[in-house]
Parts: sequence; structure tokens; C-alpha cells
Amino acid sequence: MSNNVIDSQAVKNYLLGLQDSICAGLEKADGKAKFRTDAWDRETGGTGITRVIGDGAVIEKGGVNFSHVFGKSLPPAATAKRPDLAGGAFEAMGVSLVIHPRNPFVPTSHANVRFFIASKPGVEPVWWFGGGYDLTPYYGFEADCKHWHNTAKKACAPFGDEVYREHKQWCDDYFHLKHRNEPRGIGGLFFDDLNEWGFDKTFSYLQAVGNSYLDAYVPIIERRKDTPWAEEHKRFQQYRRGRYVEFNLVFDRGTIFGLQSGVGRIESILMSLPPEVRWEYDYHPAPGTEEARLYTDFLRSREWAD
Repeated sequence: MSNNVIDSQAVKNYLLGLQDSICAGLEKADGKAKFRTDAWDRETGGTGITRVIGDGAVIEKGGVNFSHVFGKSLPPAATAKRPDLAGGAFEAMGVSLVIHPRNPFVPTSHANVRFFIASKPGVEPVWWFGGGYDLTPYYGFEADCKHWHNTAKKACAPFGDEVYREHKQWCDDYFHLKHRNEPRGIGGLFFDDLNEWGFDKTFSYLQAVGNSYLDAYVPIIERRKDTPWAEEHKRFQQYRRGRYVEFNLVFDRGTIFGLQSGVGRIESILMSLPPEVRWEYDYHPAPGTEEARLYTDFLRSREWAD
């Protein structure tokens, strides 16, 4: 395949296979719950497969979604950085997932890999890949953070020595709640509008990131899923889940795109929200507690990888 040939069917085939493999891996890690599959088709907007899981031994709520949507006009969320594409048609496909665990000592995880093509009369079609994954712990464990980031670094290594460092920093910058001036979690990888490597290499990178997600997350599940917890741990988990909701509804590009485009499916878009959340006025954890240590030791930019 030429480096300039755009093979959207190959991307779609990969994404559907990735959805299958991640769902199978998460079912095995949970040991109880199974994914429910909900295929949907909009005659004017596209198709998708939503897979949701809940009330499991490990997973309280989660979803792994595939979508392939089309539109005649790009929404503002997609043209803010590319005003030359305003008014152009688009095609977008991707797999997006969020896993909210039952045990507060197991972190929430998020991953997304996507492909986008925009076209406009008189202008060459523009394509790019985006995605990554990030981890949101409620109680911090350095071993988990190191494993997560070392797995991400290994996935990036074949594509250049600087890729992990750059996309790790991009993730730190992106998953930052500006109105609270704090990170959502301990980061991972994030990239968007990536096409300068050419189609083949960029697609290979997307696959490396997608294929490494289970390697990054499942060992952490296995390590923490049987940790004893009490009601105060659950309350703190629910409080911190509020940050997840705030980010997704205010800043997340995928959520905003889905809501603005008019072709997204609202049940699938909002699948990422946790089942139970709490907000407490002017809450501050007591000094010296594990809850306080999350803020002081983990919710800040750090070099986790070896």
C-alpha cells in the first residue's frame, strides 16, 4: 500500500476487531458480567455498535462503543483549529471505552482510537488519526502508575524516541480541569490531528495504542480487585467521579463533537458517565490520609515510566 493511499475500510475492520478483543478481555477480567450488544443504524447519520456492561464482580458500569458516522457539515468542535474546513462534509469512525470499577481501589480507565476524514469541494480531503488512553485512580499506587505508563511507553517506542514523551505531555495537558486547576487522573497517552507520518505509519501507531490497552489495564484490575474497602472509600470514589463528569461534559472533544454534530447517538455518547456520583461543597480530605495523598502525590504531572 502506498503511504498516500487512505484505506478507511482497513481502519473500520481493525476497529471492529479491537472492540471484540477488548470486550472479551474485560469479560474475562470481570469473571461474572457479560456485555450487552446494541447495534444501531441511522439512515442519514451512520451506524454503530454499543456494548455495555454492568453489575459485574469488578465492573460497576462500562461500555465499549464503535461508531461510524457521516455528516454534510462539520460542527464547530471540529473546525475550531481548522477554519478552512468549515462547511465541509465528514466521516468519522472510532472505538471509545470507559470502565468504572466497583472497588474504589481499582482505577477508572478510558481509551479512544479514531479516524477522521473531511472533504470540501475544491480542497484535497483531509484525514487524521487520534486517540490514547488515561487512568483515573481514586487511591494511588505507584506500581500501578508505573505499569500503566511503561506499557504506554513500550507501545510508542517503535515510532520514535520522542513519541511517548510528547504524547504523555499532550495527555497531561488535555485531561486537565481548567476550572479546578487539577488533572483528572495520572494521564497516559493522547494524540489528535495526527497525519504527518503518512497513512501507513500513523495507522500502525493507532493499532499499537489500541492493542496495548488491555496490557496496561488488566494487570491493575487483577492487582486491586480484591482489596477490602469500606463505605468511606466508596464515598470518596463517588466524589472523585464528579471530576470525570465535569471533564466529559465541559472539555472532552469527542463528547462535544457528538453533541454538536447532530449525528451522534445520545445514549452512546453519555455512556461514559459513571452510575453514581456525588458533589460535596468545599470538600478537602483530612491531611495525612490516603485521600489527601491522591492530591499531593498523584494528581500532578510526574514522570512515571522507567
